[in-house]
Amino acid sequence: MDFRLTEEQKMIQETVRAFVKRELMPLEGEVLRNEREGRPGLDRARLRELQLKARELGFWGINTPEEYGGANLGPIMTAVITIELYRTFVPFTFGGSADNILYSCNDEQKQRYLLPTINGERRSCFALTEPGAGSDVSNLKMRAVKDGHEWVLNGEKIFITNGNEADFAMVFALTDPEKGVHEGLTCFLVDREMGWRSSYIPTMGSWGPAALYFENVRVPEENILGELNKGYQLAMKWIGAGRWHIAARAVGAAERLLEMAIEYARTRVTFGKPIAERQAIQWMIADSYVEIEAARWLTLFAAWQAEQQMDNRQSASVAKLYGANMANRVVDRVLQIHGGMGYTKELPIERWYREMRVWRIFEGTDEIQRFIIARNLLRGHVKVGETF
Repeated sequence: MDFRLTEEQKMIQETVRAFVKRELMPLEGEVLRNEREGRPGLDRARLRELQLKARELGFWGINTPEEYGGANLGPIMTAVITIELYRTFVPFTFGGSADNILYSCNDEQKQRYLLPTINGERRSCFALTEPGAGSDVSNLKMRAVKDGHEWVLNGEKIFITNGNEADFAMVFALTDPEKGVHEGLTCFLVDREMGWRSSYIPTMGSWGPAALYFENVRVPEENILGELNKGYQLAMKWIGAGRWHIAARAVGAAERLLEMAIEYARTRVTFGKPIAERQAIQWMIADSYVEIEAARWLTLFAAWQAEQQMDNRQSASVAKLYGANMANRVVDRVLQIHGGMGYTKELPIERWYREMRVWRIFEGTDEIQRFIIARNLLRGHVKVGETF
């Protein structure tokens, strides 16, 4: 069993790390100022400028199939790249990509939604969560009622990432309530011009989700994504792809934080000695390193299973649960090591502290991940000691 990256993979990793250090980390102060003044960390124009710089290095559509002009690097390299990108909190993503479920578009829809999204001309959002239905998807209430060749949507979505910036939304609504969510849910491609509106939801971190409101929004029948009443499968496909991505984010951010803690511990002197010589500090550093390494391999294992087209739902839940909690423990230790300085806004630690808390909530809470993991074990779908 060989855990080493290939030479090509190492080159990609090193190139991304250099890009992050050269282009993104210098923007951290600007991002913090913008966020504290109520503006996006990076505006759309600056993000586009950075994406084009990355494109010159070959980073465009890293998960996009080659037929659409992408690099299609696969899940393992996606995990490696995500780890590198999240060594900074600057909100950057490579261009040339689209949500995985948008590839379910038919040929006509691809021209209106998929291709413009890949090219950066349009922006989408995934609209599933409702005020009474977060992790409990079975409690979705939003309705879509057929009226001639159109569907009329009424309801509200909440905590929608990119909801304020999106040009169109992938909206999930009940089209056959009697069959319930599993057999009566449909996904619609809904342009903002069709009448939905959004409002910003203030949060303790930099994540600025939106509430989306639909009042008699009329959507043409040809805007159904996939098949009628098959929306649940699309929703789970989208959510499943996101869980181990969060674990990769956690590894990258925790790595950077631990590096900050080590550097500070070497230079901060108390009672005549660097605090790096204090056992209490050493244990926090050691525990953090061990947990980061554990999260890294859980994440890469889930990505490897995805690359082998294996069922990775259990490993993705394990990676997400452990990784998100690991990052919260690490940032708490790093803030403690920095003492009062860590608590100030002069350093970005408090920003990470607030940001990481949501990782234990979205894409399935800790409690949902534990439920999934335990259910699979108790029902015999997964056996202890059997990894694949």
